[in-house]
Amino acid sequence: MASEDVVGKRSESAVTTIVNLAEEAKMASEGVKAPSHAAIFSVCKSLAAGGIAGGVSRTAVAPLERLKILLQVQNSHSIKYNGTVQGLKYIWRTEGLRGMFKGNGTNCARIVPNSAVKFFSYEEASKGILWFYRQQTGNEDAELTPLLRLGAGACAGIIAMSATYPMDLVRGRITVQTDKSPSQYRGIFHALRTVFVEEGPRALYKGWLPSVIGVIPYVGLNFAVYESLKDWLVKTRPFGLAQDTELSVMTKLGCGAVAGTIGQTVAYPLDVIRRRMQMGGWKNAASVVIGDGKSNTPIEYSGMIDAFRKTVRHEGVGALYKGLVPNSVKVVPSIAIAFVTYEVIKDILGVEMRISD
Repeated sequence: MASEDVVGKRSESAVTTIVNLAEEAKMASEGVKAPSHAAIFSVCKSLAAGGIAGGVSRTAVAPLERLKILLQVQNSHSIKYNGTVQGLKYIWRTEGLRGMFKGNGTNCARIVPNSAVKFFSYEEASKGILWFYRQQTGNEDAELTPLLRLGAGACAGIIAMSATYPMDLVRGRITVQTDKSPSQYRGIFHALRTVFVEEGPRALYKGWLPSVIGVIPYVGLNFAVYESLKDWLVKTRPFGLAQDTELSVMTKLGCGAVAGTIGQTVAYPLDVIRRRMQMGGWKNAASVVIGDGKSNTPIEYSGMIDAFRKTVRHEGVGALYKGLVPNSVKVVPSIAIAFVTYEVIKDILGVEMRISD
């Protein structure tokens, strides 16, 4: 009898445990709700704001963007572009208005999803990092530090760049080709298919490594400097630039300009190397792409370090900053316009902006 009582109690205990587990599982499943329509719509609006910001900012500076790339990769035997003003005049004289905006359609097709993913990824990464930071410090009122913002921006930049990198590669090639090029890419999809067939799928990611390394300080510093500078201005209110917790559009443009200047100056050499690696293997690029100082044949690079070494050896350290002037003229208004457009569009669409809320 005693043994039967023990067995009975164990059976009852097991049943009770199973019932309890089932109840807990039911409660847990009830607590996990599918994303609401409002949440999904909010994500869509955030992505749309980022995409519009990217398209507007890049179109506004498209001529300078094209000139920068041409200066980065032009053949040293046939210098056509000697500076910002001269280069823009030369493009206008030889190719007209269309030449000023050549490659901008491809650039927008790349930058709209890139910018959408980048801004959205930054906000989501910031929320995750802030939650973890508060858990670690035990301070529920803690805010993101400049270093944490740098990390969130770097994550956003890597995700966005990797997702759209093949578009960036063909955009660069379409941008540098002229009406006299022996073979023409007829558009984005034709360029993607041609590179895939003639050079293989790996060619679509040529220059990806220096891009990843470069995007960490570039995008990271852009977001970190912009957000930190805004917070500092709101808290200190120097020269009456902040009214309550709001900054004027011009002040935000100034913050974006400072952020863009710092980010692009630090990362620019990697951008030059990335662009040159992207041109490698393009059989029709000899009339455009930089040579070794002895022939018109474009140099082939075995990797990022090899590209750095050959560029410095044949052209000097200054070659790592070719096109910096038009890029500086371009990037300051471009970054500023992108940040302000993003915030304005989000305000119009009614999307919450603050990360720390």
